Amino acid sequence: MFSSNLSTVSAAWRFVSTVARKGQSGLFCRSKHGFLPELELRFLQCTCCWRNRIPVAGFETLNTHFLTPSGPCKDDPDKHLDTCYTAEQRDTILQLLNNASPSELACVKLLKGKKSLNIVDYRMKNGPFKTLESVVNVPSLKHKTAHVVFDSILNPIRKEKKARIKLAKFIKPEIDRSWLEDANSIVSIVCGTNKIAWASVDRGMTVLDWQQLQCPNFLSGTYMASAYLSNVSEVVSLLPSADFYLIEKQSFSVHNSALFPIITHMRAVEAMLFALLEPKNTLSDSSIPPRVLNINRAAVGRHFGLLVGESRTSGTHIIQQLMIQSVSKKPSRVNFPQELLIKYRNHFQMDHRRGGEELCDALLQAVAFYELLNESSS
Repeated sequence: MFSSNLSTVSAAWRFVSTVARKGQSGLFCRSKHGFLPELELRFLQCTCCWRNRIPVAGFETLNTHFLTPSGPCKDDPDKHLDTCYTAEQRDTILQLLNNASPSELACVKLLKGKKSLNIVDYRMKNGPFKTLESVVNVPSLKHKTAHVVFDSILNPIRKEKKARIKLAKFIKPEIDRSWLEDANSIVSIVCGTNKIAWASVDRGMTVLDWQQLQCPNFLSGTYMASAYLSNVSEVVSLLPSADFYLIEKQSFSVHNSALFPIITHMRAVEAMLFALLEPKNTLSDSSIPPRVLNINRAAVGRHFGLLVGESRTSGTHIIQQLMIQSVSKKPSRVNFPQELLIKYRNHFQMDHRRGGEELCDALLQAVAFYELLNESSS
């Protein structure tokens, strides 16, 4: 037993002696004191720039330094490009440079404009790139530029989609677009000074319901809350079921004190619609999307070209065009059932416009919602 342990210690000592040799040839240095030498870390010197000392802390550290080109190496214009990257990295870079189209190359950093076209022209004249060093033969591509291009190919910058940002501009509160894309139908609601109009439209752009209701208690007397609630509740009872309810959000100037009664009226009706249409359980459950949303009035007007400065003009002529196209053009932008065409065929003429603005705005708001959603997804 004792002889076995002695032979093991002897073998270990011979191994340590070969690794920590006298002098500086091993990976470890021999300590000057003590019977069994303590092994101290040695350092590797960068053979490219002779400035970096890399501690030999383990194979993971070595692999990291050897597989990742160091900064000083890239600053050396005489350094061969192929030696700065691993074989796998070289294959990745060459595969993209030899197969990408000009538009795909333009997505790489520093390859916009002529550089991407120059790469394609060079490939057509000289064949595919065989080495990274041959890339600098392309006009306008120098040593430092090539390094930036190669690094961009290996580590592409992934830009976040702007669709959510665009969507947040006209829909409040913010909601995941996937919930909106899964919706089969919406009800668009527009409040006026004495009426509320709504339009129910499905994802196929077919108008399911389109009407308005007079609200005699609006802007009358002392703005009794119970009177307002009575009118709004009657409207809610007539609204068809839908996945989402979109309420028009108007912007008013706070500097115009003459608009304060209108602002108070609009906000009161809006708050009641939110309270009556939004299920209570969605307020505490983040996994359930909000059912009632605000849509910006200016965004709808901008979509249809109805904004003149900060003011929005009437969109009744657009409604007339949509109704005509529904009969004369297939596929049409909006599909109207025959009974609605008959009901509203003369409603948006000059002598009827005063009574149809809210009705017009409700339908335009629904159409704009679907079209803006599709635009933000593309």
